[in-house]
Amino acid sequence: MKFSCEKYLLQTACATAARAAASKSPIQALEGLLLEAGVEVKITGYDLKKGIYTSLSADVAQAGSIVVNSRLFGEIIRKLPDGIVTVTTDNLNINVKCGKSDFNIMGLSPDDYPEMPVVDEENQIALPEKILSSMINQTIFAVADTDVRPIYTGTLFEVQDGELTLVSVDGYRLAKCSETLESTRMDNCSFVVPGSALSDIERICADTEDPVQISVGAKHISFFIGETVVITRRLEGEFLNYRRSIPEMFRTVIQVDRAEIMSVIDRVSLIINEKNSSPVRMCFGDGSIDCYCVTPFGKAEDVCTAEGNGNGLEIGFNDRYMMDALKASGVEQLSICLNTASSPCVIRAADGGKAFTYMILPVRLRAGD
Repeated sequence: MKFSCEKYLLQTACATAARAAASKSPIQALEGLLLEAGVEVKITGYDLKKGIYTSLSADVAQAGSIVVNSRLFGEIIRKLPDGIVTVTTDNLNINVKCGKSDFNIMGLSPDDYPEMPVVDEENQIALPEKILSSMINQTIFAVADTDVRPIYTGTLFEVQDGELTLVSVDGYRLAKCSETLESTRMDNCSFVVPGSALSDIERICADTEDPVQISVGAKHISFFIGETVVITRRLEGEFLNYRRSIPEMFRTVIQVDRAEIMSVIDRVSLIINEKNSSPVRMCFGDGSIDCYCVTPFGKAEDVCTAEGNGNGLEIGFNDRYMMDALKASGVEQLSICLNTASSPCVIRAADGGKAFTYMILPVRLRAGD
């Protein structure tokens, strides 16, 4: 095998595929990247749960394939000088040249590399890269980070009547957003995509209108993003019925400026650390929200202006959960919807123009909090 290409193209492709390479595995090949040179160069990373392959234009003098250690090869390419990189293999020996730099490393046989699953493209939906990236960004923070309920380590994708809805939940909060699909070749259905794969997909997506093709198979889902394809397994299990979980009626609706309420919570939570997970108390009054927190370090207080009257309703929240929702909302004016001190708080866009909903469960307050 022998090919030459721009360093930047090879570096970008290796970094993308390496997101799916195993960091440590009893199968040595899974810690590597599969390089295949044909009409173009294809680079694949696969850890048996998630696979990413991407293609790049190159001058291919001799076709072939080999597996190379992902970390080592990626670092070599990254630290090469700018210019044309030439990769040549002789059996399992790999030579990498760029300018005056010259590396010789050992590879593995491509026969040792496991075959990636093939996803049927019959059931397919499409939406722009920037829309998918935005939807993931608005919901991924609420994906569970423990395997107590594996189904909640992913995000629910629900296709219904030409609309795509994403829902993440971790037992303490819920994040939901919806967008109209540009095209669909799929009946109404739902599937759960692992959060780790969505993090990679969000990074791969660019701020463009180019469509992402999502194909759904019985056990796997594939995302076609330009020259890159991400294939991930579906998570199995019963996902929360989010429609029943989100309240429809509220006693109190308070409108706030997102930047101001974030600044207030950020200041008040300065005295909170991992050892004292005290809640931020929010007292919803007439035209203001009084925020304060008491910890062994002391007490912090601040006030946020608001529109509406909460009649002195006092609720405690985990500061990080509240800040995550506020950051992800991305709109200037928000509506905070409330019922009682023990019922969920729902956050939506004040003008109703952006189809996201965040729900946060309150923290039970004690006299010493």
